[in-house]
Amino acid sequence: MIDVRQMRYFVAVAETLHFGRAAERLHISQPPLSRQIATLEKELGVRLFDRQSRRATLTPAGRRFLEDSRAVLISFDQACQNARMAERGELGELSVGFMMHAAYTVLPGLTRRYMASHPGVRVELREAIPGVLGDAVLTGRFDAAILFDPGPVRGLATQVIYREPLSLAVHASHSLASHTAISAAQLNGEAFIAAPAEVAPRLRQSIVSYCRSGGFEPTFRLEVELQQTIVSLVAENLGIALVPQSMAKLGITNLVFCDLEDAPIIEHVVAWRPSNLNPALAPFLAQARSGVAVGDDPQPG
Repeated sequence: MIDVRQMRYFVAVAETLHFGRAAERLHISQPPLSRQIATLEKELGVRLFDRQSRRATLTPAGRRFLEDSRAVLISFDQACQNARMAERGELGELSVGFMMHAAYTVLPGLTRRYMASHPGVRVELREAIPGVLGDAVLTGRFDAAILFDPGPVRGLATQVIYREPLSLAVHASHSLASHTAISAAQLNGEAFIAAPAEVAPRLRQSIVSYCRSGGFEPTFRLEVELQQTIVSLVAENLGIALVPQSMAKLGITNLVFCDLEDAPIIEHVVAWRPSNLNPALAPFLAQARSGVAVGDDPQPG
């Protein structure tokens, strides 16, 4: 069987057209080199060199084999390099799921930094509601996901990468729209629009706890999965909502965002399976964990 070493020996002789100089280049003695070339010719069933006392010349078969051998060796060396790069997470594919909020906070900068430092990795980004992202990571659909903190989930590791306060979203004509800071008690009697608990449990609990701090239980008039839909409904004057501050970046007409006194803080986390062996994952997590940002100051890009 022909091996890569024999092919390298052949290329060295073909490029120097001298067995002695080729042996020096390869840091071996000449007799083993001559034997390897003879074995190669026997395996191929062709004569690669016309041997003379002082030099060798390529036969037509040798010239063709040299051209193809160079191509094979380039591909082989690239394959070896690709394997090493893949092991370091510098080559391959990475799938990341994210909730819509992340597109307005940490996702753009994180993706930009990761792709700049790992240009050989193809990154797949897929948006989904927070409630399904954890399961999607556990089942292998995503290598990682950015979502609201789901709490303890067996088989899932998480790391906080962003914190932001909740804000009050109201229609521009609402009586609270002109206030600079709203207390929890001032929300008593209002109709809330929010995501169901199963979609974003930590967010829903933060809303309920804040209202209870004001001495009342919130009344949820409408429940929808997407925060963008929630603020759109508020803009239609169908209720009020406590939403992450980053939703103000949507710039929806007739919608006002007000600061809350002692505003609850909602955490974004990156989630992954510790058993995931994708080498492209570890450097992504390192980028995500490089610093926790707060409020309107996402991690620097």
